[in-house]
Amino acid sequence: MTSSPISWHSYLNRRMLICVFLGFSSGLPLFILLSLLQAWLAKSGLNVKALGLFALVMFPYTWKFLWSPLMDRFHFGKMGRRRGWMFFTQIALFFGIGGMGMLNPHTQVGTIAFMASVVAFLSASQDIVIDAFRREILPEEELGLGSAIHVNAYKLSGMVPGALSLVLADLMAWQSVFWITAAFMLPGLICTLLVKEPKVYGSPPKSLREAVVMPFQEFVTRDGWSSALWVLGFIFLYKLGDSMATALATKFYIDLGFSMTQIGVVSKTTSLWASVVGGIVGGVWMIRLGINKALWVFGVIQAVAILGFAWLAQAGADTLVLALVIGFEAFGVGLGTAAFVAYIMRETDPRYTATQFALFTSLAAVPRTFVNSSVGYIVADMGWFNFFILCFILALPGMAMLVRIAPWNQVGRRANDVISGN
Repeated sequence: MTSSPISWHSYLNRRMLICVFLGFSSGLPLFILLSLLQAWLAKSGLNVKALGLFALVMFPYTWKFLWSPLMDRFHFGKMGRRRGWMFFTQIALFFGIGGMGMLNPHTQVGTIAFMASVVAFLSASQDIVIDAFRREILPEEELGLGSAIHVNAYKLSGMVPGALSLVLADLMAWQSVFWITAAFMLPGLICTLLVKEPKVYGSPPKSLREAVVMPFQEFVTRDGWSSALWVLGFIFLYKLGDSMATALATKFYIDLGFSMTQIGVVSKTTSLWASVVGGIVGGVWMIRLGINKALWVFGVIQAVAILGFAWLAQAGADTLVLALVIGFEAFGVGLGTAAFVAYIMRETDPRYTATQFALFTSLAAVPRTFVNSSVGYIVADMGWFNFFILCFILALPGMAMLVRIAPWNQVGRRANDVISGN
């Protein structure tokens, strides 16, 4: 089967513009928890072990498949299933993010942890419905490109809490910083109000039991339990090393002696553009390579990029080295994420979009939540250099699974569906 070439105008249509706004809205709360919250607590004097434990507040990302059937089954009146849930989660995130910044990190750490968990729950819920919405509005031939654009916009949102907000933190009170950051949820909210509800693929679940049972039954019976476990294992392991390496990145830069402005302007800006370029290159390159080969090539680049952090740990507070290391790592992650998201989309049955997407992305978030919670202790015992070497080693098992998951010369039916739309 020969893939049809996809022209650049596919990036410019209305559906791709929707992917930009909703991708940005989807990524913003996560990066607030990863960057802004971490910087706020670090500057307040919280130690590295306690900061590492704060990764646990993001547990909803790993369990969102449990309530995703509710979002397939129920809806909000005239707005419909997808738009109704998007509106509810986005408006709640605006107030939750702004309100969290009004707490005192010296005396209300427990309350901050609770509010961060609420924000994570709302963010995970928003991801469920946005992933389903994106899958339902994109025609088959635009799935790969739409995923790449979504990933780029997702990464782009990290510039707000990871760069702009950090610079503002040197100029104004943290409360104001959090409300300004929360305001960046509003473009996605406006987009939700303007778009149309997607057409329903088949019949929506008629009961809660149907919404819960059928997506899991289809996945397990598709190729058997053994194949299902291999898929789940791969999703867990493919980005494990990279996820751990960047878990306490802001703390790492602070420990090396970089100022907040340096981190915001040099590190985060370099990371943004390198990641965007990586995502674009990944989306276009993947059309030529196919998903299987892209997982191999992009995965190798993503793993090797982790070693750059070890170099930075040895070089110290060198701004040029910081820019080079972060740029290459972000480029590699942009490539790897484009292939990884396309793979997840390939494994999703359009009849059960929300629940299966939630299952796969929940599993992919496990390292970021539970495994990353131990990062502070590992760094305290091993030091930054040895820690990054360990992260590189942990990136290898996922690559080894590609022999079974995505053989180099094999193009599966689902891969053809995603790339060519057949």
